[in-house]
Amino acid sequence: MADKPQRGTLFGIPYNFERPSVGRLLSSYWQPGEGMLVEKPFGIGYTLNLASWRSWVVLLVAGGLLWNEQQKGKKKEEAAEDDGPVEVIVD
Repeated sequence: MADKPQRGTLFGIPYNFERPSVGRLLSSYWQPGEGMLVEKPFGIGYTLNLASWRSWVVLLVAGGLLWNEQQKGKKKEEAAEDDGPVEVIVD
């Protein structure tokens, strides 16, 4: 039986199932000469290149959106705690 390839592309999406090393993990997330997205060191698809300033903008925006959602959740919890009994008058 033929060995299955450990690394390659499928429909233009890269995959890599070779055993990762520390050096390969670190070098794959920091590639100054490449674009914003680079191949993952292990698995399927792409990941952010932390040497690109665009990746940091994406991380800041995602962090800001997450923080905003958490603040909304806290405000809803506080509003629910402040609600007391409501009087309803029906004619």
